[in-house]
Amino acid sequence: MVAVLKPTVTDEQVKNLTAWLEGRGLTVHISKGESYTILGLIGDTSKIDTELLEGLEMVDSVKRISEPFKSANRKFHPDDTVVEVGGVRIGGPHFCVMAGPCSVESPEQILSIAESVRASGAAVLRGGAFKPRTSPYDFQGLRADGIELLLEAKRRTGMPIITEIMNAAHLPMFEQVDIIQVGARNMQNFELLKELGALDKPVMLKRGLANTLQELLMSAEYIMAGGNRNVILCERGIRTFETFTRNTLDISAIPALRELTHLPVVVDPSHATGAARFVLPMAMASAAAGAHGLLIEVHNDPKNALCDGAQSLTPEQFAAVTEKVGKIRQAML
Repeated sequence: MVAVLKPTVTDEQVKNLTAWLEGRGLTVHISKGESYTILGLIGDTSKIDTELLEGLEMVDSVKRISEPFKSANRKFHPDDTVVEVGGVRIGGPHFCVMAGPCSVESPEQILSIAESVRASGAAVLRGGAFKPRTSPYDFQGLRADGIELLLEAKRRTGMPIITEIMNAAHLPMFEQVDIIQVGARNMQNFELLKELGALDKPVMLKRGLANTLQELLMSAEYIMAGGNRNVILCERGIRTFETFTRNTLDISAIPALRELTHLPVVVDPSHATGAARFVLPMAMASAAAGAHGLLIEVHNDPKNALCDGAQSLTPEQFAAVTEKVGKIRQAML
C-alpha cells in the first residue's frame, strides 16, 4: 500500500503519521519528490482502514499494490534511484560504463586493461576474482589474490571496482570492493541475498538464465528488505531456443524494468551474445532502449584469455563502442 501525501504536508505531520502506522506493525518507507511525499507501507496492511487513512487532511490518495515486490516497485518510489559509489553515479540521468576482463589473470594484465578502459570512458573497473564455470576443470579465478590485484588497480587508477561474489562466507574479502556483483547462477540464492541486504554497499544483481522480470525484482526485494537500498539490476541475456548466440539479449526487458522499478538497469552485452562482434550493436541498442549503463568485457589479449576470450573486446574495440554509444545517447537528448 502507498499513501500519497499532499504538497502542503509538513515534516511534523509526516513524522506523526509514520509513527502511527509503525505502531500498527507496518514498515514505512518515505519517498520525497519535488511536489509530493509518498509513504510506502509494508506488512499486513489489512489492519489499516483505507477510508480512514484517505480521510486525513494531509493524505491525497491511498493505493494498494498488487505486485509481490514492494520496495523495488516504482509505485513506492516514483523517482529513479541513483546509486553512487566513489564519485560515480548510476541511474536516473546518469549513464555508467563498467569494463574490464572476465577474469583477473596477473598484475600486468589488470593494470594495463584498467588504464586503457579508463582512458576510453569507463567509470568502473570490472574483473572476476571468483569465477563460476560450467566445467569444474575450467579456470576458477585467482580468488583472494584476484581481489588484491583489483584493489591495486583501484589504487593506481582511482576507479571503483566491481567483482562477483560466490558465497556469503567470502564477504570479509569484499570489504573494500565498491560494488558486489551477484551472478546469474546466484540470482535466487536467497540466503546470500539476505546477507547482502545487511550491508551498506551497492549490489549489482544479474538476471538468471531462465528467470522472469518479476523473479528478478523479487530477488532484488530480498536485498532491499534487509535495508540495503543500493541495488542495480543487470540484464545479461536469457536462454531461448536460439543457439547462434550464447544467450538471447532481452532488449525489451530494459523499458519494461524502467516501467516496473525505480532501480538502475545495466546491460551486459558480452555475456548475452558470447561473441565480441555482437557487443557493439547490442551496446548501442541497449543505450537506445534506455539502459542506465553497460557492463563490457575487455581483454588486452583476447585470444589467450583464460576465460571468455571470444566475447572480450580489445581496448581499441572498446574505445569504438564508447564513442558510438555516446553518439546514440547524444541523439536521444
